[in-house]
Amino acid sequence: MSQQATSLSVEVQKGTDQETFYTHCRAAYLAVFRSSLACITSKQQLCRVLQQAGRNPSQATLNKHWTQTTTKLNFDDFCEILKNERPTEENELLLAFKKLDLNGDGYISHTELQKVLTSKGEKMTPEDVDAIFSLADANRDGLLFLIQCRVAALERFEADAKMKRQNFGNQLDSPPKTSAPAAVPAPQPPEMAQKTELDSTLKKGNSEVFYLTISPLNLSQTPEKSSPWMSVDTAVFVVSGKDSKQETNLVCFTESRDKEKYGWKGELSAGTYYLLPFTTGCRLRKRMRKSVSKPVTLVTLTETGELDLTREFRDALSDIFEVIDLDGNGLLSLQEYNFFELRTSGEKCDDEAWDVCKENFDTRKNQLSRQGFMELNLMEASDHDGDPTDLWVTLEAMGYNRSLEMVEACPFLIDLYCDEAQCTLQPVHLETGHRMLNMALQRSITARSEVKTLRGSENVLVYTYRGEHRISTVIANKTNQKVTVHVNNEQSKNCSSSRGMCVFAVEVPARTKMVCQHVLPINESQEWTYSCVESIIPCQ
Repeated sequence: MSQQATSLSVEVQKGTDQETFYTHCRAAYLAVFRSSLACITSKQQLCRVLQQAGRNPSQATLNKHWTQTTTKLNFDDFCEILKNERPTEENELLLAFKKLDLNGDGYISHTELQKVLTSKGEKMTPEDVDAIFSLADANRDGLLFLIQCRVAALERFEADAKMKRQNFGNQLDSPPKTSAPAAVPAPQPPEMAQKTELDSTLKKGNSEVFYLTISPLNLSQTPEKSSPWMSVDTAVFVVSGKDSKQETNLVCFTESRDKEKYGWKGELSAGTYYLLPFTTGCRLRKRMRKSVSKPVTLVTLTETGELDLTREFRDALSDIFEVIDLDGNGLLSLQEYNFFELRTSGEKCDDEAWDVCKENFDTRKNQLSRQGFMELNLMEASDHDGDPTDLWVTLEAMGYNRSLEMVEACPFLIDLYCDEAQCTLQPVHLETGHRMLNMALQRSITARSEVKTLRGSENVLVYTYRGEHRISTVIANKTNQKVTVHVNNEQSKNCSSSRGMCVFAVEVPARTKMVCQHVLPINESQEWTYSCVESIIPCQ
């Protein structure tokens, strides 16, 4: 199977004022929430983040931004609010400081701070006060003065923001411009997932906000009827590091959703990144081989007795052409054609063989045209006197069944966009793509999950990631021997597991982690309840 990737070169110019503004926004937001993907869900939370950003909102201000119909605000909403609300003036800060400085000595003691914060306004717990005091008391003398409070807190918050900046924003924007889409087939994950390399060249020390989306590629020729795989879930995991390295770091993954499109918006700095496309397998899984009473005919005879491709086969080849034409220019370069060859035959077409193709089939600008691609497949049929065996090998490798339905693949489109950068995408082949994807997937789950130990072994852990649209679990076996875990989803409602069954068992080798299952709702318009029981099967 071919494994592909895409490269992006970026030059970024950015305004210092805007950069500083968003740095302060993230610092304030991360002072209240663990991630800037989290949403503000109450007027009290809005008040807190505005105060962290140096505002002193009145009730009128809060009511203006949190109306009776407001249910939540995301990070982008918060930034827009800050743009319209003036910062607290220096004299206002001094006045507030003096109210906390009860004995008027120019310092705030822990006792003074606790007395005010636990008895007035939005009352805090003693633990909250301790956390705030330790944050600002940089020299650990038990006293705070005004400049110390402001500088120490901002430095700490900015450090937190830098660590979490890949999660910046949670609203999936539709970017006004796409740099260069890449469309490749996405078969059942994870072993067949495609890859994309992102080579980001930025000015040293700078970073820029990127928009990344992935969605199924609709190849339907009928406007009112979409392709059958459009309901398949897709995702992209972004990792940093070299292909040759043993370790790579997960940067982010597409978590926001807008209909069939999944996206991420965040900052990337200079470095090399790989974009690893993925689907859970809940809606796209290996089909059981079924004998078709009458397979679609691929080759036919013309009135003159010559071999020709049937209309159904030509339609399928036209769709395949759209999928492997990664730059969308209507032509196949040698590199694009070789992705197709690697996927279907496991071998590459060398320069000499490519020259033969250009001599015998229709080409333009030294690239194979759609007509040339048809001619090439017709030649293959002719070489075998009309025997379609090898043609079916190609079609099945691209996800088609004998009825010429694409049931084991999902063509998809990746869009990458940056406001300030000129983006280009270039696919590359990765040998270690499966390992990189598996590691990124595991880390995305364990970093944002609930964790529990299994009864009977405190060294076997189950991590459960509960996203808005997907639930995934990882089993970690910290023992020195293999364990078998029994998984029961029978109490779940309206749920589809990537395992394709409600009850199953998984073997986890010693000292390893493995993805147990992914779960999606069967019917997204209905409520879905996930209830899973994991238990260890004793060794016989």
